[in-house]
Amino acid sequence: MKFENNLEFAKQLDAHDELNKYRNEFIFPQINNKDVIYFTGNSLGLQPKTAKKYVDEVMNDWANLAVEGHFYADKPWWDYHERFCQPLSEIVGAKPTEVGVMNTLTVNLHLLMVSFYNPTPNKFKIICEEKAFPSDQYMFQSQVKSRGFEPKDAIVEIKRREGEHNIRIEDILSKIEEIGDELALVLIGGVNYYTGQVFDMKTITEAGHKVGAYVGWDLAHAAGNIELELNKWGVDFAAWCSYKYMNSGPGNVSGYFVHEKHHEDKDLNRFAGWYGHNKERRFLMEPNFDAVHGANGWQVSNLPILSMAPYLASVDMFAEIGMKKIVKKRNLITSYLEFILHEIDAELEEAEFEILTPANQEERGCQLSVYLHGQGKELFHYLMKNGVVTDWREPNVIRLAPVPLYTSFEDMYNFGQILKKGILSK
Repeated sequence: MKFENNLEFAKQLDAHDELNKYRNEFIFPQINNKDVIYFTGNSLGLQPKTAKKYVDEVMNDWANLAVEGHFYADKPWWDYHERFCQPLSEIVGAKPTEVGVMNTLTVNLHLLMVSFYNPTPNKFKIICEEKAFPSDQYMFQSQVKSRGFEPKDAIVEIKRREGEHNIRIEDILSKIEEIGDELALVLIGGVNYYTGQVFDMKTITEAGHKVGAYVGWDLAHAAGNIELELNKWGVDFAAWCSYKYMNSGPGNVSGYFVHEKHHEDKDLNRFAGWYGHNKERRFLMEPNFDAVHGANGWQVSNLPILSMAPYLASVDMFAEIGMKKIVKKRNLITSYLEFILHEIDAELEEAEFEILTPANQEERGCQLSVYLHGQGKELFHYLMKNGVVTDWREPNVIRLAPVPLYTSFEDMYNFGQILKKGILSK
């Protein structure tokens, strides 16, 4: 498609967008009495209008039924999490028995590492990416220390080549082969939070397995953003937060995946808890743990129903739409945003943008990380004051995430006009 940087063209794209109606299903903050242009769904998604309804259902059941809500609510609390299995399996490319919902992201990764990081004196190293999200870095450090290893010896970061913004797949594969028999675990963010680079999870998973390592993925920036095939790729485990592209609310519950090949493995360690115990016998209060079959056997605590309710509202919307339609719009709207940035860069002498995110659609989701050469944080503040909600990463990068469910092509055009004014106002 040949793009045009004008309002009429943007409106035509919106008129032909089959997801455009879902924009009205979300609540937008307002600045200057107008809905904001919201680019931070990669940090916290907007609130679906249905979220309050789902939460109110739980509140009403709590008020009217109290403890009996566990069994007699319209959506009984004792198996509330099971409502996520089918729709989440479709979002991440899994079987319903392979997915679950509990805790928060880093907690779930810690719990999964109990099962899938079992170092020995000769096989103890973990491969991750350079500039992994800090929470992952802290997790790695604490995990290896708890197993009696030094982080500098056990943690191997794949670095970017000098002068490059993204990590090359060949460098990951060669490092996996180089470490070989010493490698216990590969655990990488499926989409890098800073650059928006999408990693070739299928190829990396195969390479890790070839040397006898487990392979897991932090899908915080991937779930609800890119197409995933966790079961087909043979991924051992994965976890993701629900509050970014999946719009469940601040700090809300995490989804997780455990491949079916591990469900019957009695030798895997796990930290057990009441809600992972045999569902049919849970209330018999037996002393010995008998895991529920499937990923739900990794459950630990009683369910945070009030946290799950808004997530279920969003998941139901995803189930109605399907990931293929979301990805189709994502590719088009992200390309249109990229086009507008290049147009402004060419038009204004004062503008010099460098997009860190790969240009190849197979290597990115809906985030574009843009290096604003010659611009300072005052441009970020100008955008925010004029209704563009984005975020700033040092030294001078803004991350722009045009989430397909609630951003429009007209938003992209209007953002370009505001950006131009901000640059010229210096």
